[in-house]
Amino acid sequence: MERKNVESLFAHARDINALIIGDLMLDEYLWGRAERISPEAPVQVLDVTREEIRIGGAGNVANNLVALGCRVSVASVVGGDENGTILLHAFSGKGVDVSAVFEDPLRTTSRKTRVVAANQQIVRIDRESRDPIGADYEQKIVGYLREQGDRFNVILVSDYLKGVLTPSLLAAVIAFARERKIPVVVDPKGSDYAKYRGATLLTPNRKEAETASDIAIRDEEGLCRAGARLLEAADLTALVITRSEEGMSLFLRDGGVVHIPTFAREVFDVTGAGDTVLAVLGLALAGGVGFADAARLANVAAGIAVGKVGTSTVSPAEIVGSLGFQHGDSDTKIKNLDVLAGIIGEEKARGRRIVFTNGCFDLLHVGHVKYLQKAKSFGDVLVLGLNSDASVRRLKGEKRPLIGEAERAHILAALDCIDYVVIFDEDTPLRLIETLKPAVLVKGGDYTPEGVVGKDVVESYGGRIELVTFVDGRSTTNIIDKILRAYGDE
Repeated sequence: MERKNVESLFAHARDINALIIGDLMLDEYLWGRAERISPEAPVQVLDVTREEIRIGGAGNVANNLVALGCRVSVASVVGGDENGTILLHAFSGKGVDVSAVFEDPLRTTSRKTRVVAANQQIVRIDRESRDPIGADYEQKIVGYLREQGDRFNVILVSDYLKGVLTPSLLAAVIAFARERKIPVVVDPKGSDYAKYRGATLLTPNRKEAETASDIAIRDEEGLCRAGARLLEAADLTALVITRSEEGMSLFLRDGGVVHIPTFAREVFDVTGAGDTVLAVLGLALAGGVGFADAARLANVAAGIAVGKVGTSTVSPAEIVGSLGFQHGDSDTKIKNLDVLAGIIGEEKARGRRIVFTNGCFDLLHVGHVKYLQKAKSFGDVLVLGLNSDASVRRLKGEKRPLIGEAERAHILAALDCIDYVVIFDEDTPLRLIETLKPAVLVKGGDYTPEGVVGKDVVESYGGRIELVTFVDGRSTTNIIDKILRAYGDE
């Protein structure tokens, strides 16, 4: 997935309304030093230096989505106890809607205490209820879904086998979502995936996939057989099997398989990595991203998450900054218009003068470079509007462009004089000019001021037009003619 499209996805995350249904819990961490053995028993003594309580389980999925910029609601059942109160209070501080989190006085809110020394867990202590919730609480969640469900763009199911996600509740949730074409993404548990039948996407890890499929995953052949069996058994659209240091594999209903190598650079703690994968997949699918790109993005996010200790979230800036792009710095300059508009607004707020020009720039030559350098001299920030391939074909014929839009964008972005590149598909850059409102609009000297698209717009707010003469005799057409003369016979 291209950097500019990832940036656009996060820019519109605030428009995505996500519902998380699953088991909530508190994650307590006791950090300290273990440098001596107890005289009472052959165990380490931990000198506690720091304590922290975080929202865990399905709550960590909510935390991740909030960190990514989404609007989040949670449906669950907690105990009528102090831990339940702590959970609800923590959610309210994050702006999460908890109107569908119901308190059952007979339940114990899950609390997992992890004791950590030198970034390694020594022991974990669990206090929780695992009994299935009663039919009355199932109906409360289903009733909430029927009243509020149409406002959600995605439903995330986070199953920790603590009793909230009963088979009947899962069936009702999935049926509701399928009827309204809302994607349902599930982080599953247990050996029976029939209870998730009809979901859009499941995200088991390798061990969970082995257990549920009853197929040992020791090589690619076993992996593919397990993936195919789970797809069919649960009637899924897609399946992602996470494979720790080997990355993840995506299986599609049409038989397609995509293997994605690991992204993690150094692993400190895998706690919560599955929650991060679930959150990013949900955001991406709700944002219209295809399964393969959604899985690649989730893989990057998981690689960041395991480099942290505990149930941590991952930010858009971390994901964008960590994407391993082939072209390096040039990627940072190529933007979609929605993201670029915000950047240009910030540049203007700092008092910087924005210059805009546009063109096809097929077969870059010295004439182009001199023109762009001159354009940059009129201000502080030069934005280049680049005609898409389809736009070039409409303007110059079916044989053009010779260089595709992605390559042209990267070549141009590598020039020091260009600050940002934005590709447009229209015949003219009028929409870009109206959105960015540059102080200076630059065109070639073969234009007259009256013939420059956007002139009236720019001059309406006090901007100006600059015409720059191209270097004589330098053009893409001349280069093509020279090549044909030299190599036409061959």
